[in-house]
Amino acid sequence: MTKIATAAYPIDWLESWSQFEDKLSSWVYEATGAGSRLLVFPEYGAMELSSLAGKEVAADLQGSLRAVAERIDDVDQLHASLAQETGSYILAASAPVLGQGARPVNQSRFFAPSGAMVAQDKQIMTRFEREDWGIQSGDPLQVIETDFGRIGILICYDSEFPLLGRALSDCDVILVPSCTDALSGYWRVRIGAMSRALEQQCVTVMASTVGDAAWTPSVDANVGAGGVFCPPDKGLPDTGVIAEGQLNQPGWTYAEVDLAQIAEVRRDGRVLNRKHWQEQIPRDSMAITRQLR
Repeated sequence: MTKIATAAYPIDWLESWSQFEDKLSSWVYEATGAGSRLLVFPEYGAMELSSLAGKEVAADLQGSLRAVAERIDDVDQLHASLAQETGSYILAASAPVLGQGARPVNQSRFFAPSGAMVAQDKQIMTRFEREDWGIQSGDPLQVIETDFGRIGILICYDSEFPLLGRALSDCDVILVPSCTDALSGYWRVRIGAMSRALEQQCVTVMASTVGDAAWTPSVDANVGAGGVFCPPDKGLPDTGVIAEGQLNQPGWTYAEVDLAQIAEVRRDGRVLNRKHWQEQIPRDSMAITRQLR
């Protein structure tokens, strides 16, 4: 059994870098103190770091993006240290990162207990990201080997696309860091996360930003909750919900996950969605249109 902690994370105004260090350390030590070995923070939680550049920069979309991107090395060092100190895996809150392209990517960074890090870019941008903010898609999806299972990451909107989930079909756990500004957005991502768990017969872990941050146009309104989902099959909850947090309530949601049970469902479940995936491919091309009046 592995205990997972997934965050409903508030966007705070920060007066100093040390305040952020204290906040993040407190969150990590709370979760690991409760026995969690895998910690998941949400999409764009790092945007609170734009407050360190002052109100004018934080209120400017492009300025806030650059301010956070400039902090990435320090953010990485802090997460690596906390992962080493606590012996945990940590998915850091995603952030805009200036890569090799002309525009930034939205990137989550996954840290191992050794301090090693794997970066995962978001694949498909929302309308706000592409039309207003200028974020671009990044490098392909990855399957990350850990000592307790294979991990994949679908950042928010990515979870709503079945073929991206299929690309991670070898994963035992798919992490879904999210940032949504309305109840409908939260449910779109949650439905996506639950659907990917059903199709690929795996566990999905959703983290959310919560609360209002009127000082930043990038993450000014946040609606969400933590959640851990699975295929509704033998030995697992009939609802497909292993754990769910209270909507818009900051804090951790905890879940005990048995990956041996996931392996058993994949081998001999009541249904075998993952195994039977290929059977839908030729059928899709066979659809025909009929007139009925």
